[in-house]
Amino acid sequence: MGEKGRMWKTYLAESAKVDADKVANWTDALDVLLVFAGLFSAVVSTFVSQTFQTLQIDNHEVTSYLIFELVHLQRASMDGLPSSSVPQSPLSPYMTFHPTSTASWVNGLWFTSLALSLTTALIAVLTKQWIHEYRTSIELGTYRERGRIRQFRFTNLSEWHVPVIIGLLPVLMHVALGVFFAGLIILLLS
Repeated sequence: MGEKGRMWKTYLAESAKVDADKVANWTDALDVLLVFAGLFSAVVSTFVSQTFQTLQIDNHEVTSYLIFELVHLQRASMDGLPSSSVPQSPLSPYMTFHPTSTASWVNGLWFTSLALSLTTALIAVLTKQWIHEYRTSIELGTYRERGRIRQFRFTNLSEWHVPVIIGLLPVLMHVALGVFFAGLIILLLS
């Protein structure tokens, strides 16, 4: 049981095998999750960039109405009619704009989905960094010191609930996917 005892050497060898399998599984799961989260975030961003415009007044539509009104005013003046005979445009650049409830719901759900997806990616990257630090080789010191450092890291990995976090990341990604589909259904039914 001394500093260079056979027990510590055996402990380090056995824990290296267990850690290698566990870390390989975690790393593979996180890699798949990161790829999916990245692709999903790109898709949601595309949808959001298109529907975000429905939350603002459509300046092209306002311009079209005002040009149409100007054409009518010119025709009325050429025909000798008063300008009051031309109906006013229903749109104005100074009017207050209120988006439809559908546009608000869809954008709210899709922004939430995007935030959840990006949060999943961020936590996955942080978790991969924790795992990398956990696996960093300990080459200095006696077998006992290296064994204690490994156990310290293992204990802290458990106290930080890293296995639980890795298990919850797919759930968070599924919630993001569900929220996105809820917004898509609302958009398609409107």
